[in-house]
Amino acid sequence: MELLEKARAMLMGRDLLCTQDWKKEELDLILDLARDMQKERWTGKYFDVLKNRTYFMFFYNPSVRTRQSFECAATELGGHAQFLEPGTMRLKTAKTAGETVEDAAKVMSRYAAGMGIRILEDKVPEYGAGWSLLKEYALHSDIPISSMADDRFHPFQGLADTMGMQKHLGMNLKGKKALLTWGHGALCRSWCSVQEFALMASRYGMDVTIAHPEGYDLDPEVIGWVKDNCKKNGSEFAITHEAEEGYNGAHVVYARNWMSPQAYVNGELQKKAEIEKALKFPKWICCEDYMKRGNNALFTHPMPIDRGQEVTDDVASGKRSIIYDVAENRLHVQKAYMAATMK
Repeated sequence: MELLEKARAMLMGRDLLCTQDWKKEELDLILDLARDMQKERWTGKYFDVLKNRTYFMFFYNPSVRTRQSFECAATELGGHAQFLEPGTMRLKTAKTAGETVEDAAKVMSRYAAGMGIRILEDKVPEYGAGWSLLKEYALHSDIPISSMADDRFHPFQGLADTMGMQKHLGMNLKGKKALLTWGHGALCRSWCSVQEFALMASRYGMDVTIAHPEGYDLDPEVIGWVKDNCKKNGSEFAITHEAEEGYNGAHVVYARNWMSPQAYVNGELQKKAEIEKALKFPKWICCEDYMKRGNNALFTHPMPIDRGQEVTDDVASGKRSIIYDVAENRLHVQKAYMAATMK
């Protein structure tokens, strides 16, 4: 339990809203603990770590893997995860009267030992509103608050991606090339997962290339952080608007659809218009011919995958796909975070 005690001494009570907020040695500690929890999953070593503790899961948006993985994480640590929906609670909104964030946060802090919030693109009036809500909860809570995916960041996905890359490419990722490429499809997905991937890849010394059609730029502040991370690590950063070019020499390919910066108009997500626009780029489907340009490249994706649109089946289910390893890693990094931060 020495590793857990070290993590608790460093991280107890810490919020996790974005990996960029944490020092690299703190991220390393969570990843090391996650690997040990994976190894010791059924030995009983960590079974009572959160005995009689409750973790609130606050879902503005539905989920499959996120709810499953957090509930399993709490159970395997001896605790309990409680599912909450804002629609069943009397919360104040821009259009309705109800309890303020401050009051809700302070009350929930008296009940649970930690809380995660999931709020994505179709539950906010503009980009960044979900992120702002998480920050407000963190401001007023006495328990650690974590993002289970918001409209800007998805820290647990970024950690799971990194854990997967380290398993298959080696612990030292410096000098390896990561391609983050936009994916075609009838979707309108937020920037949270892709931005975390770019942040974590650049924090761990990888050369980062971002590929997308014209008009699909990501958050300029986040891209600025990615550039700074690359500069500090002496690694390369590039952006291309060619569908195939970024694959050249890549060690890992992350292909995912994301919305354009014009997705919100007058406080409303223009989902139909975004989908119609995205379908005009059929060249941006990750396929075996593109993957062959890489350096025996891994394929990864946060899931769910729009097969045949974002990526072809032969890539998603191919020998170099690590999608299921990464999905499993969500459980382990979440267990590590909960064990290290919840009192």
